[in-house]
Amino acid sequence: MMIKETSLRRDPDLRGELAFLARGCDFVLPSRFKKRLKSFQQTQIQNKPEKKPGTPLPPTATFPSSPRPLSPVPHVNNVVNAPLSVNIPQFYFPEGLPDACSNHEQTLSKIETAFMDIEDQKADIYEMGKIAKLCGCPLYWKAPMFRAAGGERTGFVSAQSFIAMWRKLLKDHHDDASKFICLLAKPSCNSLEQEDFIPLLQDVVDTHPGLTFLKDAPEFHSRYITTVIQRIFYTVNRSWSGKITSTEIRKSNFLQTLALLEEEEDINQITDYFSYEHFYVIYCKFWELDSDHDLYISQADLSRYNDQASSNRIIERIFSGAVTRGKTVQKEGRMSYADFVWFLISEEDKRNPTSIEYWFRCMDVDGDGVLSMYELEYFYEEQCERMEAMGIEPLPFHDLLCQMLDLVKPATDGKITLRDLKRCRMAHIFYDTFFNLEKYLDHEQRDPFAVQKDVENEGPEPSDWDRFAAEEYETLVAEESAQAQFQEGSFEDYETEEPVSPSEIGNKGNKSKIVTSSLSEKCGKLQSVDEE
Repeated sequence: MMIKETSLRRDPDLRGELAFLARGCDFVLPSRFKKRLKSFQQTQIQNKPEKKPGTPLPPTATFPSSPRPLSPVPHVNNVVNAPLSVNIPQFYFPEGLPDACSNHEQTLSKIETAFMDIEDQKADIYEMGKIAKLCGCPLYWKAPMFRAAGGERTGFVSAQSFIAMWRKLLKDHHDDASKFICLLAKPSCNSLEQEDFIPLLQDVVDTHPGLTFLKDAPEFHSRYITTVIQRIFYTVNRSWSGKITSTEIRKSNFLQTLALLEEEEDINQITDYFSYEHFYVIYCKFWELDSDHDLYISQADLSRYNDQASSNRIIERIFSGAVTRGKTVQKEGRMSYADFVWFLISEEDKRNPTSIEYWFRCMDVDGDGVLSMYELEYFYEEQCERMEAMGIEPLPFHDLLCQMLDLVKPATDGKITLRDLKRCRMAHIFYDTFFNLEKYLDHEQRDPFAVQKDVENEGPEPSDWDRFAAEEYETLVAEESAQAQFQEGSFEDYETEEPVSPSEIGNKGNKSKIVTSSLSEKCGKLQSVDEE
């Protein structure tokens, strides 16, 4: 933007206006500056004293009679014609900050040399791993690169097609998040949907050493992939839009976790997104509720989870479509496996930011963005009825409300917002009080000082979900191992391997074999999970 008048730049009033305008900002938008400048100039004109008619002229100054040389009167130019330009450097880079030091031509030359070492200079998806490393990308980017270069149609990628694709990508995309979106997304799309992750995750299933046992159980490929996709969107898609943007990728740890797959052979050590043990726990919980095994559960099925710990009113809210995708839940009253993944993680880890949003949507019956006292009383009524049926005298709602308001400390009296619940760091206690009776009673019996200590502890502790999944996996493996040995009529050996102890954490391979054989027996005739 250009300011042509030097007098304006030197005007202390205007400088004060500009300082006020840019307060708390690193920059001022040109449109906003022009509007403020015009308003300031109009104010200055209005404040200028006008000459009234009949006002006597000021007396003329008298000079001495002796002649003096007249000094020349300086000519003052109020307007300086020389323009003064202000250059505002670019500060927003949606495709990443360009790196002027990177030598793309040298990288492309290395890629071309690598293709010359491949037979017929045509690389399949397995040979794309070397090319991905030459590009400075993690190993498991090879499947998206293979597809982006047209390998899905022909079964191979030529040097010319790959270099042309990579050169174009480097021209417009400058950081890992932007490149990743470009490789996986559909043409002319700048965000990722759930089906865009399938080729990447199928390659992980096919080639990761920690999932080799799944080669004998192809029916579980789609279910494992569905679980990982839902966990990715649960954690990364903070906008709940169903589409992951490059900004959300940058703010998450997904690309870093994807790179760890190359270094870690035991996939269960990577608890974020890819753990097979976590998939096993989720799928077994779903299997127990899915009585007819059609990969959908009804409202009555979901209410049986954890011995009907959740109230019927919160289950009704889940099936109302407040937190589910698609129209299957509202029209047919059925929940898919993908929606169940969101429910289970939210139920077992109410400290998670997505979980806090999940349950807030459920409790916000009228959808006005706040939890009113009426809505809190609506959910607490059922809790009181259930406690009375168990012979427990419930706390009156007025007394409980005082406790909850002291717990959350809302910014506005009588209204609890999502920000209040995230700020108080006690959302798990708040939610369990209103719709999970079992956990509510557990909280009531705990030492309040221990609860406060858990809140203040900011160390790298495992999440509630990680603890739940680890405990459930040990229990499930112990049950499966004991059942398998009982069916053989012997408790000495199981398939020439030592029985796995429930407390043993080290050797996950043996457990995976037991788990896979058990799931195969359960799900032999089931169809693939419907990717939504």
